Amino acid sequence: MDFSQTISRDNTYSLKWLKYQGQDILPMWVADTEFSCAQPILDALHKRVGHGILGYTHPSQYAPANEAVKHWLKKQYNWDIELEWIVWTPGVVPAFNLACRAFCEPGDKVMVQSPNYPPMLAAPAINKMERVDIDTVEVDGRWTLDFAQLEKEAQDPKVKMFILCNPMNPVGSVLTEAELKEVARICQENDIFLCSDEIHCDLVLDQQAKHIPAGTLAGVESQTITLMAASKTFNIAGLGTSFAIIPDAKLRFQYNHAGMGLLPWANIMGLVATEAAFTECDHWHKVLLDYLRGNRDYLYQEINAIEGLRMLLPQATYLAWVDASGLNVPLPQKYFEDKGVGPSPGADFGNKQFIRLNYGCPRSHLEHAIQRIKA
Repeated sequence: MDFSQTISRDNTYSLKWLKYQGQDILPMWVADTEFSCAQPILDALHKRVGHGILGYTHPSQYAPANEAVKHWLKKQYNWDIELEWIVWTPGVVPAFNLACRAFCEPGDKVMVQSPNYPPMLAAPAINKMERVDIDTVEVDGRWTLDFAQLEKEAQDPKVKMFILCNPMNPVGSVLTEAELKEVARICQENDIFLCSDEIHCDLVLDQQAKHIPAGTLAGVESQTITLMAASKTFNIAGLGTSFAIIPDAKLRFQYNHAGMGLLPWANIMGLVATEAAFTECDHWHKVLLDYLRGNRDYLYQEINAIEGLRMLLPQATYLAWVDASGLNVPLPQKYFEDKGVGPSPGADFGNKQFIRLNYGCPRSHLEHAIQRIKA
């Protein structure tokens, strides 16, 4: 559990590191971390590979993974689910694209908060729908939804779905109970499906904040699906495994039917890793959160001490949304790359004057980045 260890990703064909291959630029963009998986996950994967046969396994029949999800949601969020509510998917991105197909028609409107990570912004158009952006606003030093705009846009009868991202990516906020109740009220009153991407829910760093799954909100159980995964927290995104929680049987049928012949099953290695993550890695998870809090606090202090840069303290994730408008440069992304640091360009998320910086890395890596930015 040495999160300060630097692990070379040479010759691993890492998407994150190949982007700047051959350049003296630290990659701090796509949302995977520089941390090794917890040992119980690696042991479970070794054991499964050691069996030697990797044939078909239907996720609904892999009881240990389903029981692990049920156990985790009860322990983390006091959410009692039924096993049949779980629908396994090969990633959260295909999961919310499938939701568009399942619950909307071409030409419908889909609300998406902005800024947001690129695949979510792209989902409506991919499915021949119109995207309606709901702005993110700063209130008392924290990013949140523009609820007045949400209420107004929701009244359009062409709007059929709201894809929510909570905790919010890239801004890092965790929506409060009052905020989520307002989201639920607006969706209920306007007959709008709520699809909640909660892939970062197990990465809440603010010890005063509490993640509340959308599926627990009263009154919208029959129009809500909740998307989760162990992938971001436990750094197993490459195994392509996530799950949706859909309490309503009719919605569950629609969702499964829409994916027939299109989406592959979540694979056996991802199921094994998820099982281990949710049953054997509690201490690793706790130490990870402590380490990320330290990284977040260090980055917050350093970034806000640099003239022209500003960031709000994220409540969750390992991603910092940095306002670079004070630099007065046309392309902040190029400015950082010229300094030898490769963040995600804010333009991809909806605001070209920002950058998103991944601090899920050893502290030395982060300190090196800050030195370069200051130089």
